[in-house]
Amino acid sequence: MFTDPTHSEPVAEHPAGPQIELLLADTWNEPLWKHLLGELRDKFAPEKLPPLHLTSRPMDVGMLQSDRVSVPWFRTVFSNLGEVISPEILPPLELESRPADVDELISDMMGHGWWTSLLRNLADRVAPERMPPLELTSKPMDVGLGSRSMLLARWSSVISTPKVFLPDKPKVEARFSQPLAAPPKPKPDPAEVEVVHILEADLRRDLRRSIFRQRLWVAFAVVEVMILIWSSLWLK
Repeated sequence: MFTDPTHSEPVAEHPAGPQIELLLADTWNEPLWKHLLGELRDKFAPEKLPPLHLTSRPMDVGMLQSDRVSVPWFRTVFSNLGEVISPEILPPLELESRPADVDELISDMMGHGWWTSLLRNLADRVAPERMPPLELTSKPMDVGLGSRSMLLARWSSVISTPKVFLPDKPKVEARFSQPLAAPPKPKPDPAEVEVVHILEADLRRDLRRSIFRQRLWVAFAVVEVMILIWSSLWLK
């Protein structure tokens, strides 16, 4: 902390460590021609930077997925053939954890024949595997009268009084009221009735015409088929 001679309040010193700058860079407000010149300079004469010093151990992840997609199809065919003919010999896997024995995987069990599971079931039935005694780490619970837990009896076995059946409530007779007369239907408008009759007559006329056309075209098709059959059999 130090004191500014023009102010009476103390001014905090800036820490010596790296600061996070959340403001925009100075190049954000540059004119367009300066930005284009900078891009051209970076393209043809890039800045020479010192070599990168890595403090961590790099991990080989193989070819990136973007590079795999851009590879032509014939190169993938040749690489697959090369892996089949002479596969790459990898170093032994270094395990840092203790492996757990999970017996045979379910996928491997499904690949066996049905007779293997039948023989295995018969062997387990005739000569079951002797397992070691189970080691319990918890104390078994004492459910006797000597335990501290309270045993409650059923209330039906404790009560000795006879059962009392209360009388049913009197049923209320339902009284049906007389049905109300339905309101009279309004009389249709004569103009609307005439329009409906006209539409119905037009629809029936269109249906008769469509049926006539359908029968006519079917008759033409039958006659044409018969002519083709007659010409193919007798006009040879």
